[in-house]
Amino acid sequence: MDRPAIRRGTKIVSAPRAAALVRRLQAHGRAVVFTNGCFDLLHAGHVALLEAARNLGDFLVVGVNTDRSVRRLKGAGRPIVPLGERMEVLAALRPVDSVVPFGEPTPARLIARLRPDVLVKGSDYRTKRIVGRDTVEARGGRVVTVPLRRGLSTTDLIRRALRSAG
Repeated sequence: MDRPAIRRGTKIVSAPRAAALVRRLQAHGRAVVFTNGCFDLLHAGHVALLEAARNLGDFLVVGVNTDRSVRRLKGAGRPIVPLGERMEVLAALRPVDSVVPFGEPTPARLIARLRPDVLVKGSDYRTKRIVGRDTVEARGGRVVTVPLRRGLSTTDLIRRALRSAG
C-alpha cells in the first residue's frame, strides 16, 4: 500500500480533525510528533524548538493554548498576541504541519486524543514531569527534550521592549 502524501492545505484544525489525520498518517507508517505551548510573541527559540521537533518525525502537530488558558498560566496582560494570530503565524512556519488550539491548563487531553509517536518539550522540562509522557510511552512512543536557546523567551522579549520604550 502506498503511503499517502502529506497535504499542506489549511494547517489550523480542530482536535477531532487532527486526531483523524494523525490516525490516517500512523496507519501508513508516518511518525507523528507533538509539541505545545503558548507561542506568544514568537521568537527564534520557538523556531529552533519547532525545527528540532519536526526533525524527529514525519508530521508535526503543535498544540496552542487558548487566550484564556494563557491568562491562567501567565497572568493578566497575556497573551500579547491573540490565539487566531498566534495560530496563523505558527501555521506559516515550514516545520509546522498542523496547529490545534486547546483550552485546558495542560495538553494532557489533547495528547491522549492525538496519541502522537513523539512528544517534544524544551529542556527546561524534566522528562518525568512532562504532561502526556505516560500516555505516549504507554503506546511505545518516546519523549524528547530539546535544548533551549539561552536568553530567548517571550518574557525576555517583553522586558527588552519595555526597557527600550522607557
